[in-house]
Amino acid sequence: MRGDRLERHIPRVRGVNGARLGLPVAAEAWLDGAGHSVARECESAAAMASVLSTACRGAPLCWPKRPVLFISDAHADARAFVASLVAGGGVARSGPGIGDFVLTEEGGNSVFVIGGDCLDKGPSNLELLRAIARLRGLGARVKLLAGNHDMRLLMGLRSLERRGNPLTDHLFVRMGSKAVPLLHEVHSEHVLGNARAMRDVPDTAECRRRLLPGEDWFESFPRLAAPHLGAAAIDKELARVREKADTFEAHCARAGLSPRQVYATALCARRLFLGDSGEFAWFFGDMQLAWRSGSFLFVHAGLDDEIAGLIRRRGVAGLNRQYRETASRDLFRFYFGPLANTLRTKYRREDLPLTGRGVAQAYRSGLHFVVHGHRSRQRGQRLALRSGMLHLEGDVTLDRNSRYRLGLEGHGAGATIIRPDGRIVGVSTDYPRAKVFEPAVYLNHRTAQIHETKPQEFSSRIAAGRRQYPGDARGDCPGPGQGKTQFQ
Repeated sequence: MRGDRLERHIPRVRGVNGARLGLPVAAEAWLDGAGHSVARECESAAAMASVLSTACRGAPLCWPKRPVLFISDAHADARAFVASLVAGGGVARSGPGIGDFVLTEEGGNSVFVIGGDCLDKGPSNLELLRAIARLRGLGARVKLLAGNHDMRLLMGLRSLERRGNPLTDHLFVRMGSKAVPLLHEVHSEHVLGNARAMRDVPDTAECRRRLLPGEDWFESFPRLAAPHLGAAAIDKELARVREKADTFEAHCARAGLSPRQVYATALCARRLFLGDSGEFAWFFGDMQLAWRSGSFLFVHAGLDDEIAGLIRRRGVAGLNRQYRETASRDLFRFYFGPLANTLRTKYRREDLPLTGRGVAQAYRSGLHFVVHGHRSRQRGQRLALRSGMLHLEGDVTLDRNSRYRLGLEGHGAGATIIRPDGRIVGVSTDYPRAKVFEPAVYLNHRTAQIHETKPQEFSSRIAAGRRQYPGDARGDCPGPGQGKTQFQ
């Protein structure tokens, strides 16, 4: 009976056979998925009850007013993206083409949150962007979050406009080989066979000079970056740029692009993405660093103490204003500062830390959940704890290139749905059942187990605001005192 009740919450797939996509037709309570669905610290009902009751001590759990459909890390696989829209119940297919879909009634009442990393890897960067544009054109409410791969393109294209600054001259080549599929697509559509696109492009040597950092960069960057970055961070950046600068031209050549063609393509991409009338000017124009609905904070990768404090002082709107100002005016400060940590943290030693102090700030702001992508999961969505705060990991490995390397077939499909009725549903082609999380079940859970030692530790750590990390044995969280804030 319980399974039948949960299955009512599986999104209705319209216009295509859900089984054909490999989507689940059965459901289970989220915690029943054990290690595939929850971190060890919250896999029991008592532990989950303690975490939720601590989070809600200062403010009740507030659910979105509209259903939220969260899809992240499509990585330029347009078919995976559209299949995920279908999986979430937000659209129905109307034909075989990428853009052949219409909003369902559920989709018309929902908010689509695209959690970043739309670009890179391939095979269909531009088709995916056009699918998002189609979704917007249908009147859907779309929130577009910045991912680290997306922002690398923005930084790379803007750095070409601002040559002569050693702090940012390397940001184009910093994109690396993962950006080559996008460059190849732009070249094929807009440069190949277009004599005007190549007319004023300088010779090969000059194109190399404009695209790649010279040897003098490797001397200037450490000196200019020293007031802002530690020695280890500078050495790591030098090594990364050296490796990418040495191999970038070869990667482009394998895609059939000469240095002159790469430069012409980069200029064309700059017009497409940054020009006022560019086809994709909306992409970065509408992008946000974070979005909030109720008690849920949506970001690409994660949270840290500094960003939690900024949200407490200025709200998510203030965080987004600072993101737009810094990303447009100071590329270096953005790319190497705390704002970019929300794009790339995996809660490693080198990342800025989230501690009990930051969690306490988030809770006082009325935030109880962080919903994010970036951490690829091969068995559907997962709930994890970071310093006692629940994180919903929604990157379910959609793109076929990533899946091929992991031994998974074809493209994936999956979506995370957060509903106003107090339920979170995760669907993925890589897990046999839809996962249904009902926090009220655990908030109403009143047994003696809640008073066990381990759940009490969560409350005391958060209340004390100490740098405590209840990370599991897989090393999901950094250790005490790790990570340092830049630009203090």
